[in-house]
Amino acid sequence: MENERFGVSRESMEHNQLLQKAELGKIKRRCYSLPGPDFTYGLNSFLREGGVATAIGQWHTLVPKATVQRKLQPHYIALNREAVKSGLVTAAEHQVYRNTHQIWRPVNEGRLSHPTRPFPPGTTFGISTRPSTPIYDLLENKYQHLWIEQQRWASEQLRLKSKEKIKKSKMQDTRTTILRRYQPPADPAPLWQLPRFQKFRGHFVVKGLTCLGPHLDTFPSQEAREKAYKAHYSDGITRRGQHGQGIYNVS
Repeated sequence: MENERFGVSRESMEHNQLLQKAELGKIKRRCYSLPGPDFTYGLNSFLREGGVATAIGQWHTLVPKATVQRKLQPHYIALNREAVKSGLVTAAEHQVYRNTHQIWRPVNEGRLSHPTRPFPPGTTFGISTRPSTPIYDLLENKYQHLWIEQQRWASEQLRLKSKEKIKKSKMQDTRTTILRRYQPPADPAPLWQLPRFQKFRGHFVVKGLTCLGPHLDTFPSQEAREKAYKAHYSDGITRRGQHGQGIYNVS
């Protein structure tokens, strides 16, 4: 099945792996020289067990090991307790009591005993088997769609929460609300002046003489004057300027 070759075919070409061509239904040759048919691969086995006939004809049994008798150990706690009950308190009396009395420690003390209660019939020992991989969910990209839906739901909840927070936030102040909360400051106490320079509304007194007030008064009455000045002071909080006489400042 090898392709036709042109030229001289040398024996050394059989040992060159690059010159070998693939044959149909066979692996590519590596050009390694193999040992003869008498060569044994692996390790030689020197055991001669006899084969199947010997295994059927005899029966190998295990010889149980001889049980080792455990050496008994004295129970010092019980010896001390009995010695105290007998009225012995010194170390010498305790030593004499131990030489004349023997209380041995139980053989099975300190060993883990087998549970006497049987396990329920449905008990499983060891680690439970991992569930099989849902291959159909992986092929349908179910986990991707589920993650996208979760992200959409979280975004919607965040949008509703921010919208509710805006509704509950403080409303913006207007000119009316500012005027309702505004409290005009109290007039500070006037500075001390000499009596002759003290002016009174309508007239003032200088050296015992009563002088007239201003010649022009555009207010019809004193009550109208006070009402106009009061409205001017209350409206000055929303105006610009140091004295509150500029344009309205509404943010």
